Amino acid sequence: MSQDYTDLEFQGWRRENGRMGVRNHVIILPLDDLSNAACEAVANNIKGTMAIPHAYGRLQFGEDLELHFRTLIGTGSNPNVAAVVVIGIEDQWTKRVVDGIAATGKPVTGFGIEGTGDIMTIAKASRVAKDYVQWASELPRETAKLSELWISAKCGESDTTTGLASCPTVGNLYDKLIPLGLYGCFGETSEITGAEHLARERAISPEVGEKWYKMWQSYQDDVIMAHKTDDLSDSQPTKGNIAGGLTTIEEKALGNLEKIGKKCRYLDALEPAEAPSKGAGLYFMDTSSAAAECVTLMAAAGYVLHLFPTGQGNIIGNPIVPVIKITGNPRTVRTMAEHVDIDVSGVLRRDLTLPEAGDKLIELCVRTANGRFTAAEALGHREFVMTKLYRSA
Repeated sequence: MSQDYTDLEFQGWRRENGRMGVRNHVIILPLDDLSNAACEAVANNIKGTMAIPHAYGRLQFGEDLELHFRTLIGTGSNPNVAAVVVIGIEDQWTKRVVDGIAATGKPVTGFGIEGTGDIMTIAKASRVAKDYVQWASELPRETAKLSELWISAKCGESDTTTGLASCPTVGNLYDKLIPLGLYGCFGETSEITGAEHLARERAISPEVGEKWYKMWQSYQDDVIMAHKTDDLSDSQPTKGNIAGGLTTIEEKALGNLEKIGKKCRYLDALEPAEAPSKGAGLYFMDTSSAAAECVTLMAAAGYVLHLFPTGQGNIIGNPIVPVIKITGNPRTVRTMAEHVDIDVSGVLRRDLTLPEAGDKLIELCVRTANGRFTAAEALGHREFVMTKLYRSA
């Protein structure tokens, strides 16, 4: 008999725009690579804040620049973030990020280094950060329905157990919770190669399916075919995937799609870091299959929890979003136990049903939303990788 999740609740922070967060970070966000040092100095000065350094932000243009801004603004706007200090080399671009985050109503202040220098900028930013972290420390939690969670999903270091146990566990969660109003998200454009006909059919309408297919085909034509040396075998499947029994991208794709369950249909195909706009439900996002890039983009779109099925074992985390690791590989449970949040290897041994595995994962999501550290958080994994579309000017 299936469990009723209608009244399931969690304790989180309601932000100024009404969204619920499950963490309460004060972040120091660099606009560009040149500003990383100043941001890290502020975070070192003010305990309880966190700098998020990254590699880009100079001489980008066109869609690459737009994606850069969308990712930074989305990161600062994520409901897991209480307040933001933005530091950039130039005032004008820094202000654009500040204004974008301020549109959510949350506290944010920006500083430009040009004409001031690091030392004065760090001093001024540290004073603001200190006030923010004290203010955030007193923000009360409140009770919310589980449907107010936004939960994204991406798998990594996949093997045969991923498609048989850990990915279907995530799909079971989505099948149970999305009808109740949950926001879900999947991506990894290249990893759907070989199962594109199945993904196209899972759209809410033929129009959305066609939008998705054009997105997938564009990646095939403009990226893979334009830059391949032979085929996708340089990276897809990875050496770890092959060692785990996935010999082709088609095999990998079929396991990947198990994450979206048996019933869910996606409402839209989003650009990288684009926030969903068609209401509660499942969404596809055009992302890299690289773990840190994908999770960074989904966090920038507003998702507050991330589910990460893995076979061979993956250690990915994120600075602002708890990443829950799920594995069905008993060897990974033994050899990489410190990275595993939930063991669903019982699905393969047939002493755990898939609905029971889904229930275990839902229960763990509630515990994580209520404050339980994920393995990645406890181990200090804060991988944050910006997606870059092409060479800078």
